Amino acid sequence: MTLHWVPATERTDLLAEPVAQAALQLDDTVEVAEIDPELADTAVFCERYGVGLDESANCVVVAARRGGETRYAACMVLATMRVDVNGVVRRHLDARKTSFAPMAQAVELTGMEYGGITPIGLPGDWPILVDVNVAEHAKVIIGSGLRGSKLAVSGATLARLKGAEVLSLAT
Repeated sequence: MTLHWVPATERTDLLAEPVAQAALQLDDTVEVAEIDPELADTAVFCERYGVGLDESANCVVVAARRGGETRYAACMVLATMRVDVNGVVRRHLDARKTSFAPMAQAVELTGMEYGGITPIGLPGDWPILVDVNVAEHAKVIIGSGLRGSKLAVSGATLARLKGAEVLSLAT
């Protein structure tokens, strides 16, 4: 299967509402391609569409707790890596406990579909922790907020998002 990339601003119908609004603030280097929603999960997507796992990045929503307060953050890592949630992320967010946010909660808070959550269009007060390996990529494939499409974006663009910080997140 072949991916047909177009500027995301030309096909906002392929983006979740908060992603579409945020994409209008970004440059035309952010592209979108329609995919089969049944093939949205990273490993299956990469295999079917001929994209390397090292060219694909996942957005993981983390819940950080301290003193009865829960804060949320997004972590971007290459699909070949795992986020060090209980080490690097917990310390960086100054949390007593961190965990992956429950699916229903992540979907509700982001306004995006599970399996398509992306850092573009997240709530403005969320930290976006971008792994250094993602930030260095000329182009990485990420979610679009919907399972029926993917975005192609530079790591530099992700590193410039509001609230973004570049760290070494992967184990």
